[in-house]
Amino acid sequence: MVVLREENEESLNQLFRALADGTRRDILARAIAEAPSVSELAAHYEMSFAAVQKHVAVLQRAGLVRKRAHGREQLVSTDRERLQRATELLDSYEVLWRQRVAQLDDVLREGE
Repeated sequence: MVVLREENEESLNQLFRALADGTRRDILARAIAEAPSVSELAAHYEMSFAAVQKHVAVLQRAGLVRKRAHGREQLVSTDRERLQRATELLDSYEVLWRQRVAQLDDVLREGE
C-alpha cells in the first residue's frame, strides 16, 4: 500500500497516538473551527492548564496543530495538510479492511 509506505513508522505512531485520546481529538476539533489560545482551550476541560498544554504538545509533535504567539497568548491552529494526510491514511486502512472483509465473505460463500 503506497500511501502507508510514504510515512515512516515513528511519524505514524505519533499521529495515531495523538488521535487515540478523546481530549486531543476535541482540542483538534476546536482548533479546526477557530484558533483558540491554550488558555481558552483549558477552560473547556476539568484538568490543569499544564495538562492541556501537554495534550497540545502531543498534537504538535504529530504535526496536527501549530502554536503561534499572539501577545502573551499561544494560539493553536490546525495544520490542514497534516490533517488531510491523516484522513488519507485512515481512508487507506478502510480500503484494506473492506478488501479483507470481502475476501472473507468470498471464502465463507465458497463453503456453503
